[in-house]
Amino acid sequence: MAGGLESPVDLQNAGDERLFVVEQRGVIRVIDGSGLRDEPFLDIQDRVFDLTNEQGLLGLAFHPEFATNGAFYVNYTRGTGDTIIARFVADPSETANANGEQTVLGYDQPFPNHNGGGMAFGPDGLLYIGSGDGGAAGDPEARAQNLDTLLGKLLRLDVDGADPYAIPPDNPFAGGGGRPEIWAYGLRNPWRFAFDSVTGDLFIGDVGQNQWEEIDYLPHGTAGGVNFGWDFREGPELFEGLTPPGLTEPVAVYSHAEGGCSVTGGVVVRDPTLPEWQGLYLYGDFCSGLIWGLYQDSAGAWQNRVLFQTGFQITSFGTGADGGVYVLDRAGGVFRLSRAG
Repeated sequence: MAGGLESPVDLQNAGDERLFVVEQRGVIRVIDGSGLRDEPFLDIQDRVFDLTNEQGLLGLAFHPEFATNGAFYVNYTRGTGDTIIARFVADPSETANANGEQTVLGYDQPFPNHNGGGMAFGPDGLLYIGSGDGGAAGDPEARAQNLDTLLGKLLRLDVDGADPYAIPPDNPFAGGGGRPEIWAYGLRNPWRFAFDSVTGDLFIGDVGQNQWEEIDYLPHGTAGGVNFGWDFREGPELFEGLTPPGLTEPVAVYSHAEGGCSVTGGVVVRDPTLPEWQGLYLYGDFCSGLIWGLYQDSAGAWQNRVLFQTGFQITSFGTGADGGVYVLDRAGGVFRLSRAG
């Protein structure tokens, strides 16, 4: 669909034909019917810190009412290396004003890796944010299991309920016992998560330490407070300490011995031009370029298999408003999945 981008790491749509591609350096580009536009939709390079491979402008989410209110949200690391969730407003048909930033949420990042960065509005209209465990190796300060920090979590905010946000009353720690923004915890580095546009089910790609990569899953309607287990467990195996009861196991894993080293969470196929693939969850690996297909069969068992070898460094997947499925290559390409021939 397009080439020549600089380290594209996210792709979103705003409900029309346009595709918005996030470049890690701090720029959002637009692909439309004429190709890749020269003028950026947003340029915040002056405040984005991208010294390492895991920092920079990392995520984008359009408000469900973007067509009328022009609001969208970005996730980036600033000059200190800390995470900022910011709100901008744009004329829905024009570019955004980089000077119109409103900080919604900020939190410290003790190390330059494991920043998470993904964001999405759920079927409940609330903003979900994926945060990594703060970096280094082995979660040295056990942040993913610490309910007093936002690191290693899936956060859930009501950005319409107050300025800059309200806490949804059904968040698991809204009444105490942990940070009220937390929806789920025990994540190492959730690099891309997505809601199924039909069922509302949630899939998370959580990057492993050095042995296992995993896909986590929450059916629509699951209550908050789920613990995905890091750093007690890495994938299916013990990592550190004694495993407490009540952990939610991944629905799919692959080992580094099988190939690959860093999972990239994907999307559920709802492209009407690919009817045989409806409901299939696609995800990939950054290092190997492999893409898997995952689905739950009629007996409730998860089926998982390698489908493609792309040769890409897969940084992200995305969907268009028409359901089209896209794959991003760190080398600068955006590709659409289509029927052969």
